[in-house]
Amino acid sequence: MLPRSRTLPPRIHDSVVVVEDVRRYQQLPQVETTTKRQQQPHLQLEKKISEEDDDGRAPKRTGTVWTASSHIITAVIGSGVLSLAWAIAQLGWIVGPTVMLLFAVVIYFTSNLLADCYRTGDPSTGRRNYTYMDAVKANLGGGKVKLCGCIQYLNLLGVAIGYTIAASISMMAIQRSNCFHHAAVTNTKNPCHASSNVYMIVFGVVQVFFSQIPDFDQVWWLSILAAIMSFTYSVVGLALGAARVADNGGKFGGSAMGVAVGFVTSSGAMVTPAQKVWRNLQALGDIAFAYSYSIILIEIQDTLRSPPAESRTMRKATAISVVVTSVFYLLCGCMGYAAFGDDAPGNLLTGFGFYEPYWLLDIANMAIVVHLVGAYQVYCQPLFAFVERRAERRWPNGLRGGDCSIGSVRLSVFRVVWRTCFVAVTTVVAMLLPFFNDVVGILGALGFWPLTVYFPVEMYISHRRIRKWSTTWVGLQALSMACLVVSIAAAVGSIAGVLLDLKSYRPFTSTS
Repeated sequence: MLPRSRTLPPRIHDSVVVVEDVRRYQQLPQVETTTKRQQQPHLQLEKKISEEDDDGRAPKRTGTVWTASSHIITAVIGSGVLSLAWAIAQLGWIVGPTVMLLFAVVIYFTSNLLADCYRTGDPSTGRRNYTYMDAVKANLGGGKVKLCGCIQYLNLLGVAIGYTIAASISMMAIQRSNCFHHAAVTNTKNPCHASSNVYMIVFGVVQVFFSQIPDFDQVWWLSILAAIMSFTYSVVGLALGAARVADNGGKFGGSAMGVAVGFVTSSGAMVTPAQKVWRNLQALGDIAFAYSYSIILIEIQDTLRSPPAESRTMRKATAISVVVTSVFYLLCGCMGYAAFGDDAPGNLLTGFGFYEPYWLLDIANMAIVVHLVGAYQVYCQPLFAFVERRAERRWPNGLRGGDCSIGSVRLSVFRVVWRTCFVAVTTVVAMLLPFFNDVVGILGALGFWPLTVYFPVEMYISHRRIRKWSTTWVGLQALSMACLVVSIAAAVGSIAGVLLDLKSYRPFTSTS
C-alpha cells in the first residue's frame, strides 16, 4: 500500500483523532511555508548578485564595441580639427598626411597597451582600475603617480586657457562675418577690426557661473550636446572647404613641401628660414593635440560588459575609432589645405578665408562656443574637486569664512573664491596670449609624450613584467624616446611661435 498523503485529513478510529496525524497535518505545511520564506531572501540575493558586476556595481555594465567607439569618436573630434589645415600647409602634401597617419598608428598602439592595464592581474577577473590615474597607481605607484597628476592638472589648466582663446575668437568671428556681409551688401569698405578681449571676459563670466554648479560635468545631456556641436562645426568646415575647391574649378592648392621660405602670408609677413623650421615643429604639436585622448580611454573601457574581456573589446573599439577619426581629420585638413593652399588659416572657421555664406559661418562658430562652454567645465571640474578635497584634508574643521547663503542656496566661500580666481587667471592669461595655433601646439606637446606614450608604455612593461633589455623592452623604450623627441620639438616650435607673435602683439589693445 502506498504511504498516506501528508495533505489528507487524519485517520479516525472510533471518533478519536490520531494526534500524530493532526500534528503532521497542521505542522508540515507550515514547515514548507517557512522553508520557502527562508529560501526567498537567498533567491533575491542570488538575483541581486546576477545583476552586479564582479566589483559589486549594479546594474551591470552594458557597453559594447560600438558604444565604446562612439564615445571615443565624440570625445576626440573637437576644436583640434580646426588647425589641421594650417598644420598640413606647413608640412605639405607629402609629409603632412604621412605625419597624421604616423600619429594615428602610435595612438592605436599605445591605446592597446593601455587597454591591457585596465585590470590588475588577470585580464578577465583582476581588480579594475576605474581611471587613468588608478591604472598608474596600480601599475607604477610611488613618485610616478604624483608626476602623472601634476602633468594631468597642468594640462587641464592649459586646456582651459586654450578653450577661452578658441571661444573668444569664434565669438569675434561671428561679429566680423556679419560686418563683412553688411559691408558687401552696402558696397562699403570696412576692415571690420575687432578685439577678442571683450569676448574673453564674457566667456569668463559665464564660466564663473557654471563652475559653481556642483557636478556640472556629470549632467547627462552635456556630452550629447558637445558631440552634436563638434560634429556640426567640423562638418561645416569640411563642406565649406569642398565648396571652395569646387569654386576653384576642382583645382587643389598647396605644394608638395608646404609653405616655402620667402612665402608672403595674407598678413604681409614673409616666411624666413627660421620661421619655416618653427612652423613645421609647431605643426607637429597641432596634430598631436588633435589626437590627445588617451586620458579618457580607461574610463570608457570601464563601461564595457564582460565577457569577453574588456581589453579585447577595447582593442576593436580603438581600431574603429582611430580609423574613423583619422579619415575625418585627413578630409578636414586636406580639404582645407586644398581650398586655401599655403595660406591656409590657423583656424579654419575664423581665419576668414570664407566670408559667405555668413549665416553658415555664424552657425559653425556658435557651435564652437556652445561646445567649449561645456567642455571647459568637463575638463576643469576634476581640477576643482582635487583642490577642494586637498583643502578639506588640510583644514578638516572647516575653512575660515565657512558657508554663505543666497536665498535658499548655500555656497562654500572657499569654493566660490577658488573657482572664481581660477577662471579669472585663465581668462587673463588667454588675454595676454591669444594665439590659438601656438597654444594648441604647446598643449599637444605637453600631453602627447607623457600621457599618450610614456605612462602607457611604462604601465604595460610593469603589468606584463617585461624583462629589462629584452627585445620588447628595447622596442617600447625606443618608441617612447622617439615620441619624447617629437614632443620636445613641437614644444620648441610652439614657444618660438608665441615669441614671434608677441613681437607684434600689444596685450589688451591689439585687434584683428
